[in-house]
Amino acid sequence: MVMDGAGNLRDIGEPEIDGAFLASGGVARVRDALERDALPVIAAEGLRIGAPVARPGKIVCIGLNYSDHAAESGAEVPAEPVVFMKAANTMVGPYDEVLVPRNSLKTDWEVELAVIIGKRARYLGSREEALDVIAGYAVANDVSEREFQLERGGQWDKGKSCETFNPLGPWLVTADEVADPQNLTMRLSVNGEVRQDGATKNMIFDVAEIVRYLSQFMVLDPGDVINTGTPAGVAMGMPGQPYLRAGDVMELEIEGLGRQRQTVGQA
Repeated sequence: MVMDGAGNLRDIGEPEIDGAFLASGGVARVRDALERDALPVIAAEGLRIGAPVARPGKIVCIGLNYSDHAAESGAEVPAEPVVFMKAANTMVGPYDEVLVPRNSLKTDWEVELAVIIGKRARYLGSREEALDVIAGYAVANDVSEREFQLERGGQWDKGKSCETFNPLGPWLVTADEVADPQNLTMRLSVNGEVRQDGATKNMIFDVAEIVRYLSQFMVLDPGDVINTGTPAGVAMGMPGQPYLRAGDVMELEIEGLGRQRQTVGQA
């Protein structure tokens, strides 16, 4: 579905928004149909809002990409982007339940700007080329289990890939509607108390550089999701701050991209 200028939800007339939709010019088709008033209005009541992209081929993440978060983590500012992956099936809707994994004591929150790739990208040569392959942006919660991630040996992925660990949405806001992805405020609260209050201007590596950089090491396909890092305020960075447990409520937003709300449950 898509929201029109009056705030009405409309059926886009396509099976779903996925890599094939983005690669085949789906955004332009829907925009044209919307301008012609050819999309029927639908009632939102009772509908579950899923993630705005179906079945991403991969979720690529950038770690320690805000200077204040690197400082609270006790880490040096990286010379190059820190790259890790999340399992694609971690992705859930923006209002779905987030599950604390079995045997977890350190499940944490991370509000992040997500980049949705719209064109196949490999060995991009410039920032301009990088920005051209972006379909749009969304809010992501890069939920993380810190013991699994940092204390159990190996790579970060096992602390990042537990079920429900990547709520996304509610919207895919197209790139042309985001004037400057490096000038967006972002907030996350737990049980009504603000924990993260930052802005994308504080990224160490900005969106264009992240996409360009990743394309040197992997092929980015339409529908792929890139989580671009989180500002300070995670539980890991605040000694004595309790981690997530069943019954907690997370609320997060990024300027112009919408709001999420998740209740925490137990796996």
